[in-house]
Amino acid sequence: MKNTILLAALFSVCFVTSQEKSSEVLPSEIQVKTATLPAPEADKDGAMVYGYDSSGNLTVLREGSNNLVCIGDDPAKEGISVACYSKALEPFMKRGRELTAEGKNTKEKREIQGAEVAAGKWQMPLVPSMLYIYYGSDEAYDRNTGELADGQFRYVIYTPFATVESTGLPSKPHAKGMPWLMDPGTFRAHIMVGPFN
Repeated sequence: MKNTILLAALFSVCFVTSQEKSSEVLPSEIQVKTATLPAPEADKDGAMVYGYDSSGNLTVLREGSNNLVCIGDDPAKEGISVACYSKALEPFMKRGRELTAEGKNTKEKREIQGAEVAAGKWQMPLVPSMLYIYYGSDEAYDRNTGELADGQFRYVIYTPFATVESTGLPSKPHAKGMPWLMDPGTFRAHIMVGPFN
């Protein structure tokens, strides 16, 4: 009987703990602080910010007044990863989120988006457009302040249809942190810079 009571107590503790962990969404102000970590200092306060509501759905936490859109960390995924990007990239990013929600994998998303761009359904930016990424571990993240102690940067500059020939960049890096061109010649061609370690 004692064993049965003990098991029931342990089960109820585990159930409550797992529920708290899976439904735990940080306050909006902390989400905003973390989401804007990758942005240049002068642009943090004016960036539009997407974060997560109590149901884990992506929602607008703050309307912006400048050219940046920031995405908060997904509480359902391991590690901390936030990004800010030029508003010119929003059609591309929004469509990617929609396709992810439909259950499409990376290959399917690229094929669908490529076909849609070719058909003129939406447009990639005509000039280079910036994406800032900042990421690190859950252990180094302060949930009270929104700071990330072991954060690292990665930069992505989207240059649709750029090629190795047109940019002079290699298609693979030969040193850490060096710029290189990924997906050359495609609608999603972009210059990768970093990570740096």
